[in-house]
Amino acid sequence: MAFIRKLPDTPERLEHLKGGAGHLERYALLSPEEMRLMADIAKEHGLFLISDEVYREFVYGGEPLASMAQFDDAAENVVVVDSISKRFSACGARVGILVSRNRELMAQALKICQGRLCAATLDQLGAAALYGVGSDYFSAVREEYHRRRDTCMEGLSQIPGVVCECPKGAFYLMAKLPVDDTDKFQTWLLEEFQDNGETVMFAPGEGFYGTPGKGRDEVRLAYILKQADLRRAMEVLAHGIEAYNSRKL
Repeated sequence: MAFIRKLPDTPERLEHLKGGAGHLERYALLSPEEMRLMADIAKEHGLFLISDEVYREFVYGGEPLASMAQFDDAAENVVVVDSISKRFSACGARVGILVSRNRELMAQALKICQGRLCAATLDQLGAAALYGVGSDYFSAVREEYHRRRDTCMEGLSQIPGVVCECPKGAFYLMAKLPVDDTDKFQTWLLEEFQDNGETVMFAPGEGFYGTPGKGRDEVRLAYILKQADLRRAMEVLAHGIEAYNSRKL
């Protein structure tokens, strides 16, 4: 997309233009104007726009649900993918969907599906049942993740030197920590640190970027635990940062 406009150097966005109204690598939300622009670019240049919409319902500001599939004039270009494991917290259920109104694309995709082993029968039956849940399910889950997000943000805001933008969707956040290298910091937390017998784990941020060295002092956190556990995790992280930076090298 560099021939249209320069994209920000955020995780993975230089490798591909990624849609989905509730999911960007910085966990911001695409505006209707941005979604329209993506559809127009795909149409103009004959591109497929693959929209990963597994977090579509996980938005926290009351925004209306949206999908790239809503643009009828770009129907031949838009491909929507979804995943049971993310949408319904069904870890390990390798079942999802691929939706497009491009008949040629779907015909080729079917050949790939027929040439591979299918997902487990039990997973398929469970997936079919899960898609029948009502809107009350997502309302309750959304509120729970909203509370968990706020718990993490409150804890991070109390750690000196941490920089973190509040995510508007999904259930991850990226945070900049006051350490030299979060990969080394994570190894140290697991091998040499404990706070009352506990430590904390995260995903070092550098692997989410295409630019070498970018994100070396960042982490990705998933707020998928109970609030009490997340609150404790933020406390352990704070103690770990202080101890790590106080080491005698």
